Amino acid sequence: MASVALILKESSQLLEKVSGQNAKREAKILLEFTLNLKGKILQLDHEISDDIYNYFKTLINKRLEFQPISQIIGERYFWKNKFIVSPNVLDPRPDTETLIEHTLSQGKFYNILDLGTGSGCIILSLLDEYKDAIGVGIDKSEDALNVAKQNANLLSLSQRVSFNLGNWCEGIKEKFDLIISNPPYISENDMKILSKSVLNWEPRIALTPEGDGLGAYRHILDGAKNLLIPNGKLILEIGYDQGKKVTHLLKNHGYKDIKLVKDINNKDRVLSASWIE
Repeated sequence: MASVALILKESSQLLEKVSGQNAKREAKILLEFTLNLKGKILQLDHEISDDIYNYFKTLINKRLEFQPISQIIGERYFWKNKFIVSPNVLDPRPDTETLIEHTLSQGKFYNILDLGTGSGCIILSLLDEYKDAIGVGIDKSEDALNVAKQNANLLSLSQRVSFNLGNWCEGIKEKFDLIISNPPYISENDMKILSKSVLNWEPRIALTPEGDGLGAYRHILDGAKNLLIPNGKLILEIGYDQGKKVTHLLKNHGYKDIKLVKDINNKDRVLSASWIE
């Protein structure tokens, strides 16, 4: 038996080399998950049995191997909901909520296409906001689509969304008033400087298209104009240093009303444009 206070102290010290200043917070998250507290307050004087303590140690060891906390506990909060995550999908980031905020500022949409849907967090968050909308999520990974379908069930949105295997815009016949995407955009060179938590644990195809990092945008911009209704919107997440380059691509493909939006850290994060025939 060991007290919660002692366990938190020891585990926080272990996690410092991986998590730095977040070590205490991560130790607390993992212990709360172990004890299945579900929002209840962690009692520091509570004694933990050896069996539970040993299980907790296995979670700490996973984090010491740089596995993200969200993958260890199997969930991540994004926008207004909790989403299932796994090593088969990109871990939802707070930066991506900029895409949600900007989309909502553009008015109502009723038929939404999400390219490279991953966990489904973007399209499901939008469908949760747009109560009259329906949507389609496309991904080339069946494992990712399985996670997205689980999240749709979790949020009771399965009747308003379909998730299909595919490669960007290929083979899609339907028209949409909104196309959204958070595609892989990290360049091959920049992949070398990613943290181990990202590089070793998140799917490479969700992080980079290889090369200059713009390959996915070229595919999307070429195909999306054939899938948008007149005056339909295309809204994309971009890398912090890609605003000018992707804006140039949008202009070359004939998109209009191009807007560049900054994230909570004042970095370029979202581009939106209209397709006007």
